[in-house]
Amino acid sequence: MAAATERKRRSVWWAVHAWAGLKLSLFMTFILATGTLAVFSAELDWLVTPSMRVMPQEGAKASWGTLAASARDAVPGGRLAQIYAPPHPGFAAEAWLDTSTARPTRVHLDPYTGRVTGVVGWYNIQRFLRETHRHLMLPVKLGVPIVCTLAFLLLASLVSGIVTYKKWWRGFFKRPRGGDGRRLSGDLHRLAGLWSLWFVALIAVTGVWYMVESLGGDAPDHPRAPALSITATQPVGPALDALIEAGLRAYPGLDIREIRYPTAKGGRGLVLMGQADAWLVRDRSNAVWLNPDDGAVLLVSSGEELTAHQRISEMADPLHFGTLGGYATKIVWFLAGILLTGLSVTGVMIYSMRLRAAVATGAESSNGWVRAWRGMGWWAYPALGLIILSLALAPGAMLA
Repeated sequence: MAAATERKRRSVWWAVHAWAGLKLSLFMTFILATGTLAVFSAELDWLVTPSMRVMPQEGAKASWGTLAASARDAVPGGRLAQIYAPPHPGFAAEAWLDTSTARPTRVHLDPYTGRVTGVVGWYNIQRFLRETHRHLMLPVKLGVPIVCTLAFLLLASLVSGIVTYKKWWRGFFKRPRGGDGRRLSGDLHRLAGLWSLWFVALIAVTGVWYMVESLGGDAPDHPRAPALSITATQPVGPALDALIEAGLRAYPGLDIREIRYPTAKGGRGLVLMGQADAWLVRDRSNAVWLNPDDGAVLLVSSGEELTAHQRISEMADPLHFGTLGGYATKIVWFLAGILLTGLSVTGVMIYSMRLRAAVATGAESSNGWVRAWRGMGWWAYPALGLIILSLALAPGAMLA
């Protein structure tokens, strides 16, 4: 009696696993694949954009003021919005300038000489992958919740996979069996699933958090300086360098990674952002706010002063995309993303092979892809529709 109950319980969990992995598998594979590529999206842009590539050099780098002056001169009539330090050696620094167009213009700069290496448009591979993976090119309030529903399917797959795999902890080094496609794909599916358990859990939990944020549970805003009425022109050259010196005196040890300029209407001052002692926070968590007119320090905020709610929010992106440890973690996250994407594909293959026995009776098509499509049921149509819609919206986003 107990054995029969156990078999019934596992059968229910197997049905849950099959449903979660099959019905929206097209959509799941698309989101997982774009997310995996997004880990190295900056590197992909580096490969196809010559102006992003610079030769690393010994010695001091150009000052922020030099970079700002070069960027301003490269776009006549443009207004400096942000300047970013190179993300890795061999990358150019980058400035964003607001112009008459709806999107900023990017200016790439040699971080060693301050020389402009190129002026390019706003849209690139990184933006395409981010906007596709995050919200399908749809309005953020609509697209993010749609994508984040997959986090619950990942959780269902994780729990049901563990329950249905007897003594799963023994399978980490179990060699896949050959000789039969269904057996081999099943063994590979289980092996990949075991080695990516931690990653499935991580992506699912952060995905649920993004859902919470999109539905109004986002953390309170970081501290900001009061609004200013700024009359001075945008500081560049020695004027900007003097402001940065004042900021570093107020926040010793701040590794500046980004500078944000006031808007044309004034805003809240010039902001220096970067990394300091707090771990797993974005650059915005460590900041110095300055009045560009007189150099007065308006506010100093540290990532160590954030609330627990804010720290959770800050941790989500570094954990989700693997940027917490530079290239070392990005490589691990990329490989784990390939495994997770493969799990989605092999799960569909396994389902198709299970139905192959019905082909002889004429109850099923001999084509495996047709069997898989039919197994998805009506869920296949909205899944495919969302993918097509996202790709169709991309050209419009690029031209906006």
